[in-house]
Amino acid sequence: MAEVIKMPKMSDTMTEGVLAKWHKKVGDKVKSGDVLAEIETDKATMDFESYSDGTLLYIGVEEGKAVPVDTLIAVIGAPGEDYQAALAANNAEAPKAAAAESSSSSEETAPAAETPAKAKPAKVTEDKKPAEAVEAKPKVDKASIPAVVIRMPALSDTMVEGVINKWNFKVGDTVKSDDSLADVETDKATMELVGYEAGVLLYIGPKEGEAAKVNAIIAIIGKAGTDITPLLDESEAPAAAAVVESSSSTSVEEATATDSAASNEDDSRIKASPLARKIAKEKGINLNDVKGSAEGGRIIKKDVEEYVPVAKQTAAVSSSSSKEAATATPSQPAVVLPAFTGEEKYTEKPVSQMRKVIAKRLSESLFTAPHFYVTMSIDMDQAVAARTRINEVAPVKISFNDFVLKACAVALKQHPAINSSYLGDKIRYNEHIHIGVAVAVEDGLLVPVVRFADGKSLSRISAEVKDFAQRAKAKKLQPSDWEGSTFTISNLGMFGVEEFTAIINTPDACILAVSGIQQVPVVKNGAVVPGNVMKVTLSCDHRVVDGATGAAFLQTLKSLLEEPVRLLI
Repeated sequence: MAEVIKMPKMSDTMTEGVLAKWHKKVGDKVKSGDVLAEIETDKATMDFESYSDGTLLYIGVEEGKAVPVDTLIAVIGAPGEDYQAALAANNAEAPKAAAAESSSSSEETAPAAETPAKAKPAKVTEDKKPAEAVEAKPKVDKASIPAVVIRMPALSDTMVEGVINKWNFKVGDTVKSDDSLADVETDKATMELVGYEAGVLLYIGPKEGEAAKVNAIIAIIGKAGTDITPLLDESEAPAAAAVVESSSSTSVEEATATDSAASNEDDSRIKASPLARKIAKEKGINLNDVKGSAEGGRIIKKDVEEYVPVAKQTAAVSSSSSKEAATATPSQPAVVLPAFTGEEKYTEKPVSQMRKVIAKRLSESLFTAPHFYVTMSIDMDQAVAARTRINEVAPVKISFNDFVLKACAVALKQHPAINSSYLGDKIRYNEHIHIGVAVAVEDGLLVPVVRFADGKSLSRISAEVKDFAQRAKAKKLQPSDWEGSTFTISNLGMFGVEEFTAIINTPDACILAVSGIQQVPVVKNGAVVPGNVMKVTLSCDHRVVDGATGAAFLQTLKSLLEEPVRLLI
């Protein structure tokens, strides 16, 4: 059976979405999880994924067009399936809603028909009432009322109502478009409410200390003496809001003749998507100068990004150069600097599955496990000399990271609290030593595990780490290769990093951040001599490890690396 796909509500404040780009066309096969389209919301351009399997039978919205939330945008079903029934069922919902709204008016105009004999009088009555309603509409035409309704705004994504903490004006006061009308207390903070309209404050709804729902009328601004009774009719509030929004620029001009020069540059009433308005604000572009390409001249993200303010820049340069030429003396020629306009650009890519897992696990670790950090400097002179001698006879090349890994394995035997895991109602002290080694790959980070590292030689450790690195970059590691670590090492020394901290790879209790070996002056036997110093930082889960325990582990690690012959015992 064909399934109707509607415009989703991707944020709490989203009321409509712009179909920025379709990733599928009619006839394409669609799987659950496939990206159907890119949708421009009031906050960002987001990927819209399909939750159904099938074939894309129908596309109802063209690229660049804005439609309200819950509007049909596509139909997915079996190949060759008749989707007209699904379209008809969707289209039938609108007449039902209209019929439900008109049912109350029909009950007032005529009693419900119980028999066919009573139907004719009811019809005569219905024919007369609409005529009277049509005659009455011009009398309550809210577009002609020189006043603007101010409603309670949604000042946060979770706000459902706001409390008027304080009114800064009273009825009869003249307000400007940038005046703070009131202080509104939301669910998160107390914020200023700016009306963005100029005129006389004609009406105040909720009093100080009273709460009002989001979108409820809280004030009206307009010409002095205006009859605002029709605007307070809540039964037509949505229509009134739309009328006021479309004609607000006209009413503001009538109410504030003295501020007409300033309102010519005001772009707050230009039809534009929220994302386009945000980008324009960041770039300092006035939307009055941008031509919209969407339906009804509406400005979208693409219009703002493609806009080049050549004319204004030329005018600004010419005006500034003319002023400089007028004020310059014959002996001092005017200096004209070329205009430069930068353009902000960015590329958005969908988050890979690996990056999603990294984000989820590291966020859980950092915000669940209370981290603390212990840093220590290690003299690597003897390790540098030992590595040189060992590599002369070793079957594989030994790296400094191999030295660190072997030293950690030996030190963990002496400090079992570092080789533990917090399991909620108990702490597991691991007697085996499996050390994870962070390996950078194109899409993120993998942590293959060297198992039983305390019993392996430097050559064996070096060979395993190199094999893991090659398979990780080739995307050939298996889950068994990165599961079961009891301690982790993250080494950025090859990038020349002097010091950093790492996030614990749960369920491990600790992770060691290894920096590069720096040649710095050190004091030995009372003399300043050049030395090779490496800094390491141990990140500890305070639920398992205390500061003294972490420091003791680093002391042992330091002694092993400063006398690497102990690693061979």
